Amino acid sequence: MLTPKNLTIKIIISLLALAAVMGFCALTGSQKIDLQKVLAGPGATAGENTDFEIFIGVRVPRVILAALVGATLACSGCVLQALLRNPLADPYILGISSGAGLGVMAAVLSGITWTLWGCSSITVFAFTGAILTIWLVWLVAYLAGKSQTTVLLLAGVIVNAFFSAVIMFLTSIAKSEQVYSTIFWLMGNITEKDTSVLWASGIFCLAGSTGLFIISNRLNILTFGEEQAKTLGIDTAKTRFIAFGLAAVVTAVAVSLSGLIGFVGLIIPHAVRLLFGPDHRQLLPLSAIIGGAFLVVADTIARIVVAPAQLPVGVITAIAGGPLFLILLANKSRKVNWLK
Repeated sequence: MLTPKNLTIKIIISLLALAAVMGFCALTGSQKIDLQKVLAGPGATAGENTDFEIFIGVRVPRVILAALVGATLACSGCVLQALLRNPLADPYILGISSGAGLGVMAAVLSGITWTLWGCSSITVFAFTGAILTIWLVWLVAYLAGKSQTTVLLLAGVIVNAFFSAVIMFLTSIAKSEQVYSTIFWLMGNITEKDTSVLWASGIFCLAGSTGLFIISNRLNILTFGEEQAKTLGIDTAKTRFIAFGLAAVVTAVAVSLSGLIGFVGLIIPHAVRLLFGPDHRQLLPLSAIIGGAFLVVADTIARIVVAPAQLPVGVITAIAGGPLFLILLANKSRKVNWLK
C-alpha cells in the first residue's frame, strides 16, 4: 500500500539517480573534460580553464534542458493516458505537434530572426502555434460535443492531420536551406538555451506538473469511468478541464524548446506503471524523473555517436523507444492492467 513515507523515499532515490545521470552525462562528450579542472573554477582570465567553461556554459544548460523536456513529456503522457483511457495516448495527441510545427514553418518561411526575452523566433512561433492549436481543438470539441473526451480526441486527430498536410505543402515549396532547418527541428533537437529561458521554462513546467500531482488522486478515480467517479463525488468535467489544460500547456512549452521528440511521453509512463504500479500519486512524479533521465541519456548519445556532428535527439528516442515499446506491449497484458 502506498504511504507518504514510501512515496517520499521513492522520489528521493529517483532524484538522486537523476542527479547522478545528469552529472555523468554533463562530463561526457566528444570533448573530454577533466573533473578536477572543472572543480578548480573558471580561472583568472577568460579561456584559461576551458574545461570549466565547456562544462558550465554548454554541457550543464543542455543537460538541464533535456531533463526538463523529458520530465514534462513523460508527465503529460501519463496524464493523457489516464484521461483518455487510451494506452497509446501521448503528449502530441491533441494536435500540439502539428500546431507547433506549423508555427516553425511560418517563422522559417517569413525569414524572421529576432529574439524575444532570449527566445529565438522559432521558439516563440512554435509555442504560439501550439497554444493556438490547443485553443482550436478545445473550441471544436466544445461546439461538437461539449468537450467530451471522445470528441476532444477526434478533434485533435483531425486538426493534427490537417496541419500536417499544410506543413507538407509548405515544405514542398520552401527553399532547401529552409527545409533543412525545419526538418531538423521536427525531428527533435536539444540545443543550448539562454539561462533566463531555462529558468522561466523550468518554473512554468514545475508549476504545471505540481498542479497535475495535486489532482493525481482524482485521476486515479477517473480511470474507473465517468459514472463511478461521479458517484464518488468527483467533478469530472472540472478535473478533466484542469488536467487537459495543464498537460497541454506544459507540453507546448516543452515542444517550443526542443522540437518534436517522440516516444518519451508514450513509453516512459508504461515502463513506470509496470515497475511501480498504476497509482498516479507515484506514477506522475516517477514518470517525470525517469523521463528526464531517459532524455538526458538519449541526448548524450546523440552528441557523441557521430561526433563531431550531432544527431537530432528524436532519432535516438525513436530508435530506442520503438523496440522498447514493442517489448512493453508484449508483456503488458500479462503483468499489469493500466486501468486498475
